[in-house]
Amino acid sequence: MNDRDDVTDAVGPAAEAGDLIAELGPDSEGFFGEYGGTFVPETVMPALEELERAFHDAMADPAFHERLDSLLRDYVGRPTPLYRADRLAAAVGLGCVWLKREDLNHTGAHKINNCLGQALIAERMGKRRIIAETGAGQHGVATATVAALLGMECAVFMGVEDIRRQSLNVYKMQLLGAQVVPVSDGAGTLHDAVTAALRHWVERVDDTFYVLGSAVGPHPYPLIVREFQCVIGEEIIDRMGEIDACMPDAVVACVGGGSNAIGTFHPFLRDIDPEGRPLLVGVEAAGLGIDTDKTGASIALGSPGVLHGMFSYLLQDDAGNPLEAYSISAGLDYPGVGPEHAFLHDAGLARYESVTDAEALVAFDLLCKTEGIIPAIESAHALALLPRLAAELGPKATVVVTVSGRGDKDIDIVREAGLGA
Repeated sequence: MNDRDDVTDAVGPAAEAGDLIAELGPDSEGFFGEYGGTFVPETVMPALEELERAFHDAMADPAFHERLDSLLRDYVGRPTPLYRADRLAAAVGLGCVWLKREDLNHTGAHKINNCLGQALIAERMGKRRIIAETGAGQHGVATATVAALLGMECAVFMGVEDIRRQSLNVYKMQLLGAQVVPVSDGAGTLHDAVTAALRHWVERVDDTFYVLGSAVGPHPYPLIVREFQCVIGEEIIDRMGEIDACMPDAVVACVGGGSNAIGTFHPFLRDIDPEGRPLLVGVEAAGLGIDTDKTGASIALGSPGVLHGMFSYLLQDDAGNPLEAYSISAGLDYPGVGPEHAFLHDAGLARYESVTDAEALVAFDLLCKTEGIIPAIESAHALALLPRLAAELGPKATVVVTVSGRGDKDIDIVREAGLGA
């Protein structure tokens, strides 16, 4: 358990961004600046330490990378395209919009990048049973997929409300051979599923590997998820170099826990000179509005505290208990955010804005009508920021948006909202 003194008082003014680039981290204790760490019972520490050793051993092994890269290419379908969406750009008033098409991955989202990497580590550790949490269901489907691929037993913890909202993905997980474990605690959403999965993992750590799906939780999970999702940003940079395109003015991704966004942002922070670095913008779920209690905007409205073994921004009451988050999107209604995002926010290295349900639905409809692409509602939150960026950056600006997933899982939700009627 972390014993860093006065961690709740240690969040001060951001240091100079240039000094912080070398500290993107995490440090040896799992902190990104003042965020992160391992705020867990002592009984959990051996499992986390074993996981960290296995991760670093794998990352230092060329054979691991060769197998992972081969499966990402031949099984997942990477690299995913960087598509120039000219009709969308014209509709929102921008010069150019590029879409990073993570929706074209096998299983339909970015989640499989991380699931495949973690499952290969589990295999190296000799653990033949994997578990996961899921909200929108894409992480659950991806985990069930790699379990089937590698011949592993799989259980996926999912809140009962999300099971109702995402019945198609529940059925997919079952088709793939996974057990879907309903979680009825709390609001029956993603926060409760994470809690249940962590509790179960501690009880069966000897034979079970927890494939955590977002860049949250105790160290080393935020680091592991980031490293397996960095393929997104790396491919954006590589592709823009291949086509001799100018560096974009802004790069945008949706943020719940923050896995697709950190995978998009980190290579731009790590590999691009500060003078030429684009504006990095994460988009949270405002829900019914940040002036209501039906929201999931953890950075906009939250404060630093401890959730699921990490110190980060979260929606919490005066006693430090997490509040119920809300979003039309089952993947963004998490009451916290990954610690690296909290660090980037405080350091001024990325900006975080929020988008309402209504704005996301308008963006969802617009992409369908202009480009023939049906996005996940999570991704539609990022797309909804484009008109604001056009007003800010001007009609000649270039923006890249990570389309984190496809929207077939959300058809019932958008139908209920009246789209396409």
